[in-house]
Amino acid sequence: MSRSRLFGALCGQAFLVNFVRVVIAPLVSVFIATFGVGEGTAGLVASAAWIGSALPRIPTGYLLTKVSRLTVVLAAGLVLAVGAAVAAAATSVGLLILGAGLAGLASGLYFVTGNTLISELFPARVGRMLGIHGTANQVAAAVAAPVVTVVLGRTVDWTPLLTALGLPDEAWRVVFLGLAVSGLLITAVTFVLSRGVDFPDAGADDRDLVGAARAEYRTVLLGVAVMGTLGFAWQGVFNFYELFMESRGVPSALARNSLTLVFAAGVPAFAISGWLADRLPQREYMLGVAATFVVLVLVLTFVPGTAPLLVLSAVLGYTVHSLFPAMDTYLLDTLPSHNRASAYAVYSGVMMLAQAPGSWFVGTLAEAGVPYETTFRGLALAVGVVVVALLALGRAGRLPE
Repeated sequence: MSRSRLFGALCGQAFLVNFVRVVIAPLVSVFIATFGVGEGTAGLVASAAWIGSALPRIPTGYLLTKVSRLTVVLAAGLVLAVGAAVAAAATSVGLLILGAGLAGLASGLYFVTGNTLISELFPARVGRMLGIHGTANQVAAAVAAPVVTVVLGRTVDWTPLLTALGLPDEAWRVVFLGLAVSGLLITAVTFVLSRGVDFPDAGADDRDLVGAARAEYRTVLLGVAVMGTLGFAWQGVFNFYELFMESRGVPSALARNSLTLVFAAGVPAFAISGWLADRLPQREYMLGVAATFVVLVLVLTFVPGTAPLLVLSAVLGYTVHSLFPAMDTYLLDTLPSHNRASAYAVYSGVMMLAQAPGSWFVGTLAEAGVPYETTFRGLALAVGVVVVALLALGRAGRLPE
């Protein structure tokens, strides 16, 4: 089997593990109605998926010093199936949080391993291949809200299926059932396509997680400063985007699918930004994208009217999703092979832990009566302070090249 075919399977797995993280956003209002909870608790469900995604990342870096990349990728598919099944069967918000956390854990296992593996499978075109891989997970984000809309619609009666499985008659559970089955299928496909592939030995000397973190700490801290802060803000923004748009006077159905617009605009961003990251000064490009994000979120909270809000949503979606391949290309291109997986895992774990509570933070403020506009402006300004500080350090020559 060729590396390209295996890469196709990895893109499929990236689609699923990202879908399970973002599909909670268009279901927030459904969870509030189903379980009779407030915005803060519903935000905790979303945060659970991202906390689950954060927790295994540093341990995964250690695990990769002991076992093969492929083994961890296959384990991620199985964990996804289990987590999605628990969420589908949840009869309390506690079980739903557990299922979301387990499914999120699968994404943490996968992205640390999958991104590293791809950079080693295709060392001459890291940015391009990571961009294509990122496009696959961004397509998942783009279709999440439409999938929820279709499942919750009245065109299909899910009652016989749910009853046969002994589950409550609530259509949203079908989303997680589909993810559980898909997780098992993609794991099997990845295993079959991996047979006979000549895996690289670029990470053979990567056997010291702590040593790698110490050696590459400046690069790791730069990545955490940007993605930890901006990711925290973005978590809160996109998980409550539907309710924010409704608060600005956008009709409910259009508000839900405005999130689709945000994520759809990010689909070409991954491929284009990965291509640009191979050609532009990576650090400057990355910080420029982060600065643009700050400006767009601030403008979003002031502009009136449905049409301008939708246009800004598309531009914001393209911008924020341009940052992910730019950051990954910078890190994986900069980190030496003997430290790459371990240092990237440390960055990824710390960054995700920093950003994971964003949804809970915004939901708690909303439940306390703080307007979404006020919260979003505060988040944007916090990111702006970090970006300005890093730009100043860069001009002073104090950031890693």
